[in-house]
Amino acid sequence: MAGFDKNLDKELFSESLDFEKSKVTVAVFAYNNGTPKLQIGRENKNAAGELSFAKLGRMTKEEVERVMPLMEKAKKFL
Repeated sequence: MAGFDKNLDKELFSESLDFEKSKVTVAVFAYNNGTPKLQIGRENKNAAGELSFAKLGRMTKEEVERVMPLMEKAKKFL
C-alpha cells in the first residue's frame, strides 16, 4: 500500500473560526476521488499570536455553538 499523497487529497469545503486562544477549522476532503469526509481541526495561538496544530480535544459550549453551523454547511459536501 502506497503512502499518503497530498496531491490526491481534494478539499471540497473549508471554513475557520477564530477564538481567543485558538482557531477551529471545519473542512471536507475527498481522497483519491473517494468518499468525502468531514475534518475538524484546531490550531492554538501562542503568546506571539502564531498558530500551531493541536488535537481538537474538548470544546467549550461557545465553540460548539459556533462550529455547529459550519458543520451543517459542510454536510452539503458529504
